[in-house]
Amino acid sequence: MPTSSASTTDASAKPTAGSGGVQSLERAFDLLERMADAGGEVGLSELSTASGLPLPTIHRLMRTLVACGYVRQQPNRRYSLGPRLIRLGESASRLLGTWARPYLARLVEETGETANMALLDGDEIVYVAQVPSKHSMRMFTEVGRRVLPHSTGVGKALLAHTPADEVRALLARTGMPAATEKTITTPEGFLEALEQVRKLGYAVDDNEQEIGVRCLAVSVPDSPTAAAISISGPAGRVTEDLTPSIVPILQNVAAELSVALQSQSPA
Repeated sequence: MPTSSASTTDASAKPTAGSGGVQSLERAFDLLERMADAGGEVGLSELSTASGLPLPTIHRLMRTLVACGYVRQQPNRRYSLGPRLIRLGESASRLLGTWARPYLARLVEETGETANMALLDGDEIVYVAQVPSKHSMRMFTEVGRRVLPHSTGVGKALLAHTPADEVRALLARTGMPAATEKTITTPEGFLEALEQVRKLGYAVDDNEQEIGVRCLAVSVPDSPTAAAISISGPAGRVTEDLTPSIVPILQNVAAELSVALQSQSPA
């Protein structure tokens, strides 16, 4: 808490003009999101440069977040996201998956294949919802499973519009191990694949995560948190010939899911 006179009002605690919100809360959440975008650990000067806020204001907000357990101060005096956020994130992911399930069920009905929803959590893809295909031979991805983005359709869909330098930095942190002989294992190859996603409007995982499995994915436009949905099945059923008929279904469901998710967000 500030040590100045109690008669002095902290301007950051005043409501934000036109929003009806409290400025200090908005700033605190903005700092948390900037920390997440930076990989989870930053210094005060980096936050000041990124946010445009003065160092004393950032220091005061960070002290409060540390006291609440949402941020930790490291021995090197940098700040990292704190463990208390994990419970919030897990609960939010489960809720997001619950909202998505009826839309994934529609995908299964219209395509016949397993439908998934995934988020980018830090440098990893995490699956938050799935509705399985009714076929006896079907794909199964455990909800909560984490994979690296470079070998998945949802990873490509989520990173398609991320600046190239940020994509390269992510790949440098995670590495690009080969899950199969068809996995893309170079940054240049992955950036070319992202260019294709932007051009076509959808992403493909063609035996790259698992041999014999083909996946088509699209991002959920204007989602409150970056999300993608996909269908996956045996390569013999999810063929290139069927792709032009499956992609519009994916895109329509993604657009409807986007509207539903935005309606759950505060105005």
